Amino acid sequence: MRNNIRRGFPSSDRRQDRKRHRTFSVVTAVALGAMTLASCSPSSALSPDTVGSSSTESDAVQRSLDALVSEDGLPAALASIQDRNGNSRNYTAGVGDLTTGSEVPRNGQIRIGSNTKTFTAVVVLQLVAEGKIELDTPIETYLPGLVRGDGIDGHNITIRQLLQHTSGLPEYGIHVNDEEIRYRYADPHDLLDVAFQHPADAPPGTSWGYSNTNYILAGLLVQKVTGRPLAEEMNRRIFAPIGLRDTYFPSPGDMTIRGPHPKGYHRTAPDSPLSDVTEMDPSWGWAAGQLISTTSDLNQFLYALLDGRLLPAAELDQMRTTVHVGGPTGLEYGLGLTSRTLSCGGVFWGHGGDIVGYETRGGITDNGRAVNLAVTALPSTASATQHVVDTVDRALCS
Repeated sequence: MRNNIRRGFPSSDRRQDRKRHRTFSVVTAVALGAMTLASCSPSSALSPDTVGSSSTESDAVQRSLDALVSEDGLPAALASIQDRNGNSRNYTAGVGDLTTGSEVPRNGQIRIGSNTKTFTAVVVLQLVAEGKIELDTPIETYLPGLVRGDGIDGHNITIRQLLQHTSGLPEYGIHVNDEEIRYRYADPHDLLDVAFQHPADAPPGTSWGYSNTNYILAGLLVQKVTGRPLAEEMNRRIFAPIGLRDTYFPSPGDMTIRGPHPKGYHRTAPDSPLSDVTEMDPSWGWAAGQLISTTSDLNQFLYALLDGRLLPAAELDQMRTTVHVGGPTGLEYGLGLTSRTLSCGGVFWGHGGDIVGYETRGGITDNGRAVNLAVTALPSTASATQHVVDTVDRALCS
């Protein structure tokens, strides 16, 4: 276990390989009038919405986004960059609707997938700070009788292990029928029922293994301890206090994206046409992946988190205490927060999220520079995936 010490974050009086983890696996070929990129003429933004940026940096970011569209076949790309002084810049490339060719809304809303986990972890750690939850107490203490199965016993799995993905719990998402779940509501307990039909992946605490099941339990933990819906707790504890005006937890039955947004698309194979999958019931992600936000709101959230406005120093230190995941990227996982090495040295903190129709990648450095990037389809090739990661690295290292 590694304790990553914060250095240089701008606030004197506040403490401050990549496996593709889809929130759930909706791999459906729904034909909703989608067009292939070859039959549409993508247009990129003429200039970034810029505050305090150099033209050289702006041009480099814009070229990177343009390449994701023209070379990697992604319908659209959106990015927001925030510097340590709070100055922000928004960029777009491609088209927001392949049928109409409409522009990509600047700072448009997107489904942020597994970035939701960081928000869930923050609420849990706030409750830790309030003395209502203890990280090293078994989940059985709070949700008695719920965590049971082949090699699965809630007496042996702690809250820390859930947030850190070291519980050994099986993943529910790989066992659902893709074509059935897009329009169907799933209660969190339905998701656990799917997961616990399968044996544990490993004994608790013995290895790291990404599982959305962990965060379904974390969400239920929040609701049990507070007596309030998870969505209300996120709004009260995070969205409202730091002014995330474009971030929300979709209510049951809401399959739309409320504000201006680019449409999300999906390919069932690298050479198949793109299908419009913007509308879906995201309840299959719930506390692990249901949120809708913008790239600038994600930057603002991460800035507030590292600046000490969401968690006391002790709980933020716990969140940033990581275990090694493996692979060549230097990825480490804390409590709902990852660190990854930068090509220019140092690390950045964030999470990232994949959900059918959208992929988001980004994070914040210890000196307060934040970048988040979204594309409107899951990259269908390894090279496209790497180009998204490289764009984030390039922007953070500028």
